[in-house]
Amino acid sequence: MNNIKRIHFVGIKGVGMTPLAIIAKEAGMEVSGSDVDKKFITDSALSQAGITEISSNFSSVSLDKVDLVITTIAHNGLNNPEVSEAKKRNIPVWTQAQAVGEFMNGSIFGGNFMGISITGTHGKTTTTAMAATLLQQLKLDPSYIIGTSSIDSLQDKLPGYLGKGKYFIAEADEYVNEYEENGQRKAKTKFLWQHPKYLIMTSLELDHPDVYSSIEEIKESFLAFAKQLPAEGVFIYNGDDVNLSEIAKRVVCKTISYGFSKNNDYFIDKSKIEETIDGIKFKIVVNHSSEAVDFSLQIPGEHNALNALAVICLAGDLGLSFTQAQSGLQAFKGSKRRLEKISFINPSLPQNVIYYDDYAHHPTEIKATLRTLRSMYPHNYIICIFQPHTYSRTKALFNDFAHAFSGVDEVVLTDIFASAREQNDDSVSSKMLASAIEKAGGKVLYESTLSDVIKYLQSKNYPANTVVVTMGAGDVYKILS
Repeated sequence: MNNIKRIHFVGIKGVGMTPLAIIAKEAGMEVSGSDVDKKFITDSALSQAGITEISSNFSSVSLDKVDLVITTIAHNGLNNPEVSEAKKRNIPVWTQAQAVGEFMNGSIFGGNFMGISITGTHGKTTTTAMAATLLQQLKLDPSYIIGTSSIDSLQDKLPGYLGKGKYFIAEADEYVNEYEENGQRKAKTKFLWQHPKYLIMTSLELDHPDVYSSIEEIKESFLAFAKQLPAEGVFIYNGDDVNLSEIAKRVVCKTISYGFSKNNDYFIDKSKIEETIDGIKFKIVVNHSSEAVDFSLQIPGEHNALNALAVICLAGDLGLSFTQAQSGLQAFKGSKRRLEKISFINPSLPQNVIYYDDYAHHPTEIKATLRTLRSMYPHNYIICIFQPHTYSRTKALFNDFAHAFSGVDEVVLTDIFASAREQNDDSVSSKMLASAIEKAGGKVLYESTLSDVIKYLQSKNYPANTVVVTMGAGDVYKILS
């Protein structure tokens, strides 16, 4: 590890790769990368970090003097030509998931971190960003890897950071990817490369049907992760989630539950929630105390109050006071593509409209985001422009998607944003989903491309203060730029 001076990142613009590249740069290593020649939300983060040696194709030329290659599972993963060339040259190759695990254990930096991993079907990026903000605001100087492009409340707003403190916070992905061991191809859930002391699980639902055939299968992966906690570890979980509650019964370490139910160790009194455009106020009860503690966030949404509560549980076990937790979390203002209000928009779009962008791509996430948006704008006309992400997810959760948009006045669907990991599937389409949404009582329009959506918005004479939210895990956000 001490001989690594230069790292090359294949697919460097991915939200999982960019934070790693930033940390490597901060550690004093030379960093190069490659990716497709397209605009990414991480472009500005890489530029700000001084990472400019990025080729727009995948060729072996960029591997000169490289000591380590880290590759994404996109762009053909282990079959990428640069990865193949690296193996020919006997250059070590790690997957992104392996790299997160290695960075967390500190071996590549000659350090020894205390790991904090945060995972879940929903909320893991926001919760990870909240935890990093809290510890950074309290001058604990944590290291962190967060799967987005920018967080206003963090050091230089960047999603990756190598701190001098003892904590290393990492978003933990439940997707499965290939890796090589002794020349053999194997598959492993990405978060299993991490070996934290603290593990937060926010939620567990069926997702990624291209790799998980059932809820039981994904539950087994989450259980395997929880079982990696050491005896002195701490498992913090959403106790309102039946699947996570079952997992909690099978771990050997300390457990802390949180949620809205009074049966949890920490719970939010749902009857005392106050929500506005500017944020949310709520009351927390700990260990069935007779006294409630007041908290507030500068972002709205009951789901975000729940994410914050997970971090408050962490803070409590780290020995931090409620006053410190409130002070740290009060600085959090959200992260990129999480109900992000867009101030500078495409000049060809209607200018009297309020615009938001959100990453939601699962029915549960869509409902939570749109419920929050409606609470913020109870009397406004709200339009959701949704780009389904992957054929497999759209097909597996089709009926749930059809009933996920009841909180808005109008839905505009674009074509499915297909993953490079899957084949096109003619048995499901956005046009079919539009028909299903209409049958469920929704007002819906199908516009094939992003350009078609822009033309549609241009043709409408919306009343002032109409709210438009672009939504999805693909490139739908480009409508606004």
